[in-house]
Amino acid sequence: MEDLNLSKTFLESQKRSEKLAREIDLSPDKFRVLTGDRPTGSLHLGHYFGSLKNRVSLQEKGVDLFIVIADYQVLTDHDEFDKIAQNTRELVLDYLSVGINPENGRTFIFPHSHVPELNQLLIPFLTLVSNAELERNPTVKEEIQASDLSAVNAGMFVYPVHQCADILAVRGNVVPVGKDQLPHIEMTRTIARRFNKKFSPKAPFFEEPCALLSQTVSLMGLDGVQKMSKSRNNAIMLKATRDEIAQKVKKATTDCERFITYEPERRPQVANLLRLISVMDGRPAEQIASQIGEAGAKALKEMLVETACDFLRPIQEKRKMYEQEPGYVRSVLQKGIERAREEASKTLERTLRVMNMELL
Repeated sequence: MEDLNLSKTFLESQKRSEKLAREIDLSPDKFRVLTGDRPTGSLHLGHYFGSLKNRVSLQEKGVDLFIVIADYQVLTDHDEFDKIAQNTRELVLDYLSVGINPENGRTFIFPHSHVPELNQLLIPFLTLVSNAELERNPTVKEEIQASDLSAVNAGMFVYPVHQCADILAVRGNVVPVGKDQLPHIEMTRTIARRFNKKFSPKAPFFEEPCALLSQTVSLMGLDGVQKMSKSRNNAIMLKATRDEIAQKVKKATTDCERFITYEPERRPQVANLLRLISVMDGRPAEQIASQIGEAGAKALKEMLVETACDFLRPIQEKRKMYEQEPGYVRSVLQKGIERAREEASKTLERTLRVMNMELL
């Protein structure tokens, strides 16, 4: 029964997402996007094709774009916290290098920890969900398993509600996600709906945000087995040097057949490397395989290295430019914090008034 409900929820979300995409194209100024990442290190090609490219596209269409750096979330499943500030800087440099533009007046980047109003919204939102709902969130279950924690802290269970506070505090109504993140958005919609019913039944206070489902298939890592991830050591980082890319690609698994063909089911590892080239240079994987042919796996790997270097060159040149302006990242974050606090303060003030907690 649970699987059936999840399938139904996905189909409903898919329909909303398709409608939303059409509406954004027609009236981008009506929408505000909330998206973000955890500061656990630099980003890689999987991040670029999975989310960064889409963010730039939304930005260019004219939507408001709020990007939260979820630094508090790192504390839920990482014991190491000594590099959070540095990793935050790395994230911003990656954002800037791919075309995120905080100078356009519509794009704002901010770390969660510097917007205290977000955390004040967390308390009333927690009263609108049960422990059972938090415990059975499938995404939380998966992340608990992946974290390999000996003891699960409470922050891990409540961070979907934390994300709800991020979204609703800045009045976000669009959240770009993959299918695996849908449970978080559904929880946000549930909390908004319950808040409206309890505190503002005559005039809905919070708009229920919609998920904008990614149209990009998650990139597999160089091992061809798991999703691209820095922790799995199977990723090509956006800032990787030619030597670093070559070393990673050299270890990529292929097979014993010399002639290169694109046969995903029979030759998954070879097909994966061909797909990686394809997403970067725009040609069909079959065409790339035909070009390589009898040249074999060595030529395939050499092409992947060259394609990655060519693709990343303009991104890395832009990154170096921003690295030479040491105060710029800080100024971007300060502007983002200022705007996020402005929006969240207004939301919090109105929320307290609706809950009859204003001072008389």
